[in-house]
Amino acid sequence: MIIHEALGKLDFTDREIDIYLALLKLSPASIRDIASQSDINRGTTYELLKGLHKRGLVSYFPRGKRRFFCAEPPEQLLQIAEEKRQHLGQAIDTLQSDIIPDLNLLKPDRAATNVHYYEGDEGIEHVLRDILRTVEQSQRKIYSVYSSKLIRKYLYRPFPNYTRQRVQRNIRVQVIAIGEGGEDAPLAERKWIDIDDRDTAASYVAIYPPKCAMISLIQEDYPTAVVIDSSAIALALKISFDTLWNLL
Repeated sequence: MIIHEALGKLDFTDREIDIYLALLKLSPASIRDIASQSDINRGTTYELLKGLHKRGLVSYFPRGKRRFFCAEPPEQLLQIAEEKRQHLGQAIDTLQSDIIPDLNLLKPDRAATNVHYYEGDEGIEHVLRDILRTVEQSQRKIYSVYSSKLIRKYLYRPFPNYTRQRVQRNIRVQVIAIGEGGEDAPLAERKWIDIDDRDTAASYVAIYPPKCAMISLIQEDYPTAVVIDSSAIALALKISFDTLWNLL
């Protein structure tokens, strides 16, 4: 259910959601009635009600020797969501200003070349997101790409809105397309190298200093990628790219 999916993002469990939905229908209600409506045993129902009470979604009052529970208005969920957003915002600020710089100090000297291997659609999506994240933090906000015709239909399969996100972040790209084709896109320049399809293979090379990524296909449509984190290698590839770009 969409309700469970949405409230799950606010850290409510499926059982807590079932209890709250049951209570909205029954309020006020006893633990026995709530347990029966939600099909959860009474002991668990009581513990879940206590948790919901702490989060402001449930209130209760005594009636004789028994407690009766009421569901707080659904608008309370907006308050909980807003508090979560504020906490996340504070966490992001702390990560950016303090934690990530401190954690980066623990990494070995960047003079060493770091190589990472990824595979499958999930791995390619990670690489594409890394390109956006890295270039967005650079001064020029531009990167360079070699792209062959044979890989184009597989490249953005796991991340179909990649181009839209690139444009939203005001990131430019220069593409040397190997083989015909390739669509025009905002903030993108493209030049071509004409070549017979029989003389090329599915490949994609992105140069985004201090990194470069190389993506290819194995087993027909299964993508793999290698990301090299090295300023020296990225610079050498960038010089080669710029030289060829100016000649085309």
